[in-house]
Amino acid sequence: MLEEDMEVAIKVVVVGNGAVGKSSMIQRYCKGIFTKDYKKTIGVDFLERQILVNDEEVRLMLWDTAGQEEFDAITKAYYRGAQACVLVFSTTDRESFQAIDSWREKVEAEVGDIPTVLVQNKIDLLEETVIKNEEAEALAKRLKLRFYRASVKEDLNVNEVFKYLAEKYLQRLKQQTAEETEVVHTTSNKIGVFNTTSSNVCSQSSSNGREIITLRPNKQRTKKSKNPFGSCSLL
Repeated sequence: MLEEDMEVAIKVVVVGNGAVGKSSMIQRYCKGIFTKDYKKTIGVDFLERQILVNDEEVRLMLWDTAGQEEFDAITKAYYRGAQACVLVFSTTDRESFQAIDSWREKVEAEVGDIPTVLVQNKIDLLEETVIKNEEAEALAKRLKLRFYRASVKEDLNVNEVFKYLAEKYLQRLKQQTAEETEVVHTTSNKIGVFNTTSSNVCSQSSSNGREIITLRPNKQRTKKSKNPFGSCSLL
């Protein structure tokens, strides 16, 4: 566990053109259901699911965003704070494939570089495909993204998509935590350490007869010491 009393929550945005299966993907993953009837998402929709990843409890908050341009102003606002992203295109819709670059740019403009996957949905309709396998693979390679061929209808690779994103996010979170810890240690090493041992104390008498003690930095540190300053004795 990263923190015993903390729950890891990941905001995941699912983006792509309309009718590629974004809502169906989230419904399948969170509720285990699939509906054939298409219903256009107005703005955004939201579902969540709690899973266990490498003994870590993770709550995935899945945001289903509208794929139509008229909702751009609304959906962009919901990209903010996203920690992972699913880019979806349909096997039977070439325009959705060609729009992937644009969708990625929109997300990156709001949240920067976050764990992202590329998903080709509706591979159960391969006989109706308008996208060659090499094209899809080349796109994933160019964008440097993990690529999944999925069928929400057949429940193929849906779980794998979100599990991968959760693992990728946890990996990044642990790396970030380690880097922050290293920064703290590096900063603390720059604090002067003082003590009054003979090698670090220079005593001299002032004109009024009082002894003046000058403390010099001690170059030795111990990792176990919680106090960044050595003890000083009052004379």
